[in-house]
Amino acid sequence: MEEKKRNSFTGSIGFVLAAAGSAVGLGNIWRFPNLAAKNGGGLFLLVYIVLALTFGFALLTTEVAIGRKTQESPLTAYKKINKGFGFIGIFAYLVPFIIYPYYCVIGGWVIKYMSTYLAFQGQVAVADGFFTGFITDQWQPILYTIIFTLLCFVIVYKGVEHGIEKYSKVLMPILAILVLFIAVYSIFLKFTDPSTGATRTGVQGLGIYFIPNFEGITFGKFLKICLDAMGQLFYSLSIAMGIMVAYGSYMKKEVNLSKSINQIEIFDTAIAILAGMMIIPSVYVFAGPEELSNAGPGLIFVTLPRVFDSMGSFGQFFGLMFFVMVLFAALTSAVSILEAIVSSMMDKLKWSRKKATLIMALITFVVSVIVCLGYNVFYFEKSFAVVNKGQILDFLDYVSNNLLMPIVAICTCILIGWVAKPKTVIDEVTLNGEKFGRKWLYIIMIKYVAPVLLTLILLGSFGIFG
Repeated sequence: MEEKKRNSFTGSIGFVLAAAGSAVGLGNIWRFPNLAAKNGGGLFLLVYIVLALTFGFALLTTEVAIGRKTQESPLTAYKKINKGFGFIGIFAYLVPFIIYPYYCVIGGWVIKYMSTYLAFQGQVAVADGFFTGFITDQWQPILYTIIFTLLCFVIVYKGVEHGIEKYSKVLMPILAILVLFIAVYSIFLKFTDPSTGATRTGVQGLGIYFIPNFEGITFGKFLKICLDAMGQLFYSLSIAMGIMVAYGSYMKKEVNLSKSINQIEIFDTAIAILAGMMIIPSVYVFAGPEELSNAGPGLIFVTLPRVFDSMGSFGQFFGLMFFVMVLFAALTSAVSILEAIVSSMMDKLKWSRKKATLIMALITFVVSVIVCLGYNVFYFEKSFAVVNKGQILDFLDYVSNNLLMPIVAICTCILIGWVAKPKTVIDEVTLNGEKFGRKWLYIIMIKYVAPVLLTLILLGSFGIFG
């Protein structure tokens, strides 16, 4: 017999911190600054904020409302809204299921670097080939992946209130303080390039980040900026990963849903902007503007260690603080991804949390080992769609982020916008008589604007926009 009582967050603060923790992850830290730097700085920021308050707001509200209305995890929630759309739940379950194992591998890389700085060996991290040597080693990445994975499983194993909420309330304030400190410190950096004699300052780097650059902007380039900003919103708000449906299902009915959504938007946008403030000025000062175009893991694991090394003796401490912060960000995100998977197993298969967590631990171990070996034993290079010379990790990332996530979001818009109707979500948002301040904006976005924008994102995943 199905147990009707469902675990829940104790209140809105626990929900908001857990949801924000989900959003502040690795992709946000290395992806957001890179996209801002190469997309006109302040212009990208402006577009991102506008889209976060419209496009992002509509999708985030929809997923949280679906979760709370159905009291189900992503795998089963959509079927309760409409039986014919249960397939969305399968896709929404596959996204975190594919992401989680390789996310743990990258989390292991973070622990490796943190431990290197903790051992006062920061200068070793800047040696040529250090990062490549580490990820191509057969056993070290597996060991660090296991450590990271165990940390995640302990938190999720303890449940919603005593695991996810409890640790989010500790990790998120510390994470926010670290991000703010590093961001402010970066502004006051100064460095004279010995080869050119030119002096670069953090304030100049901040200018690149905040001042809109319209040079060479055409309609096509502006469209590309919009697509990049929308793609980033998937990371920043944890949209189309099943996470917000799962977390929404743990939200108590008496909590003001609309107010919580607003708080998540503010928190996530602030952290995303601070991530750019943290990285762009420091990379600009010590590595030069050309390094700002370095996307992906290379920014964190190759470029930034060089930046820390250039800071002198303080760079050791700065590097340690940075990787502690990145570890916290990786943990809060990985926990939310795992919870979306575990809660789906519990609801669909009627498994206990203990059984679902342990079985997922076994699956993660097998897949993450294969991902680790993708850089040595199973190494290959293959270009596909927008990915140039990708490995196993790149392939999994492309399938989950570039294909499945836009499909989940498009189908969700069709379900809520045209089949079940926006009233389904609006009724949940206003359940206790609360006001829904952006109701008409929500209806327009979910029915018309968001599906078109999402279709463009999906087409962009096939390289159609260059």
